Amino acid sequence: MPLSEDAPVAPPPACPGPAWPARGPSRYRVPAGAVDTHAHVIGLPPAYPFVDQRSYTPPEATPGAYLEMLDLTGMTYGVLVQVSVHGTDNRLLLKTLESNPQRLRGIAVVAPDADSAELARLKDSGVVGLRLNVLYAGGVGLDALESYGAMARELGWHLQFLVSASDLPTLAPRMARLQVPLVIDHWGHFPVSRGLADPGFAALEALVRDGAWVKLSGAYRNTVSGPPYADTVPFVRRLHAAAPDRCVWGSDWPNVSHWGPMMNVGDLLDLLADWVPDPAARDRVLVENAHRLYGFTG
Repeated sequence: MPLSEDAPVAPPPACPGPAWPARGPSRYRVPAGAVDTHAHVIGLPPAYPFVDQRSYTPPEATPGAYLEMLDLTGMTYGVLVQVSVHGTDNRLLLKTLESNPQRLRGIAVVAPDADSAELARLKDSGVVGLRLNVLYAGGVGLDALESYGAMARELGWHLQFLVSASDLPTLAPRMARLQVPLVIDHWGHFPVSRGLADPGFAALEALVRDGAWVKLSGAYRNTVSGPPYADTVPFVRRLHAAAPDRCVWGSDWPNVSHWGPMMNVGDLLDLLADWVPDPAARDRVLVENAHRLYGFTG
């Protein structure tokens, strides 16, 4: 029997909070200047409303907790990405950036008709890019991709894509025409069960080799075998080999929309030792590459 129009609609599923306290890696020392290039701060309603159409309901992730995580793991800098559940309401992101101008940068989500005053405020606050998201409800998609490309070119920003690698064979040519730096989240949410010969992974590898950046993050989203995510190693090594100077690392803290075994940030940092075994190359991922993309100094 179909539901009546008055029947209550179940809220999106609640997801657990991150493992705490966070710790650094046990297999190497985090270098000075290291950058966590992918994390979120999340407020709670009513001060920071969630969008009605969302894929999950997250716990609070305060700016203070994020900064403490950076300290506990030995990370010097952080990049906060506007979370999908807050839609285009960037208030908490901007408040956090403005309170930590030397330590943090931001990636915002805006409507395609965002006006010049809003964009100027974002840039002045430390925003350096825009996120396009087709995988989680609440983000902005690709319908206005060229408009976002023009916006990013004018502001000197990059575009960050939360997309499935399976869409890249048809999407990559359109992306390549944008003439702005491109960043791929979580190496395309690629399920490793598809194998290295999959057309989506081949398109991702080609895109990275030809100039795109890739975030070495989200192993728990792409794995089949689960912790310690050994099945992800051949894929990330291929991507790193394709562009060792355009790979960056991110914690994806507080690891929302994940209901499997909850990893510690230290576990993900330890995995980087398998993804990029050479210490000097790993330091470039954690420091030099990220500084160049996000504008950190020192």
